[in-house]
Amino acid sequence: MPAPNQLEFLEHGTASVSLPTAFEPVAPPRFAVQRIVLAKASLDTPEREAFVRGICEFYSGVPVEERLDVAHNRIELGGDTPAATHAEGKRTLVFGVLKSAVRFSEERGNTCPNYRHFSVYGFCPYGCSYCYLAGTQGVWFSPTVKIYVNLPEVLKEIARTVNRLARPTSFYHGKLQDGLALDPLTAYSTVLMPFFARHAYARQVLLTKSASIERLLASEHNGHTTLSWSLNPPEVAARFEANAPSVEERIEAMQRCSAAGYPVRAVIMPIIPVTNWEDQYTEFIQDLVSRVPLERLTMGGICSYGHALQLMEGRLGRENAISCNLVPNARKGDGRIRYAPELRIRLYGHLIKAARGLRPDLTVALCLEERAVWEHIHKRWPLGRCNCVL
Repeated sequence: MPAPNQLEFLEHGTASVSLPTAFEPVAPPRFAVQRIVLAKASLDTPEREAFVRGICEFYSGVPVEERLDVAHNRIELGGDTPAATHAEGKRTLVFGVLKSAVRFSEERGNTCPNYRHFSVYGFCPYGCSYCYLAGTQGVWFSPTVKIYVNLPEVLKEIARTVNRLARPTSFYHGKLQDGLALDPLTAYSTVLMPFFARHAYARQVLLTKSASIERLLASEHNGHTTLSWSLNPPEVAARFEANAPSVEERIEAMQRCSAAGYPVRAVIMPIIPVTNWEDQYTEFIQDLVSRVPLERLTMGGICSYGHALQLMEGRLGRENAISCNLVPNARKGDGRIRYAPELRIRLYGHLIKAARGLRPDLTVALCLEERAVWEHIHKRWPLGRCNCVL
């Protein structure tokens, strides 16, 4: 039988948490909102309406459309090409409800351990050219930036799930979104961090490129939220991560959050074999590992699908450093498109050697990798648990 505090979370989940109320919205850096859409169920309760209207008032000069008969993922954007539609979506903020917000990943054909994840946002405002989310079914047809207003219901479902398991369990926040980019606008972290901090079993692993950590530093967390940043060398980020915080901003955010007691991890993915990649990645990793007390380092190559690569090549051309290293017509196993196995082995070995040269004890993992490559690396460089799990 669950302990009393877990019973309280289960039976009174909607009463114990609510949407943020007493906060001042702040414009998220690098998100130029030009259109706001209120989708189905976004105004269904007084609490939701007050939250949504408050943010709409903050963007007082932006047109607001009430489309309360349309689901959040069915908002039409126009655009003569997928690239044009994608660009319009990055300027469109949608409020809605995601009923299946708490899920279990079901990867097959690779070494992913599978894990529980949740969504209170959809997609993100950044413009990384390699973004795999841009090609997923849930984003391809309506690539808007979404805020889901059923936050209390999501946390109730997390509590119900983890209470049934009755053991510490991670819930990953970053699989289908950036977990922090919109926090200046929503203040969701002021609800999420205390929820996980006070729960005996529920743990959050949050992935981001954002440097908007002000509310995190002021939040109760009890070490129950692990913060993970997606990174690449500065020269690589400048070429492939448009409209995202600089690498230096991210590293400084990692340092501050670590000093505030948060466990901190890093994800280097996708590794991109640009000219002189060996020197660029060595210098970057040595700088990162020497400055941030990482709990774990996870890395991976490109592992994407056709639609996402179509968008990328529309921006960068077909001779970019990612596309020219992909193996054509090699969609076996999980169906993802990757670099050749030999190149991935070279990339991983080089990066692991650079990291463990400074931190021999550092836990290193590979993300979404094929079994044969994982085993090859593991024999030379013992691998640990992935980023998304405890």
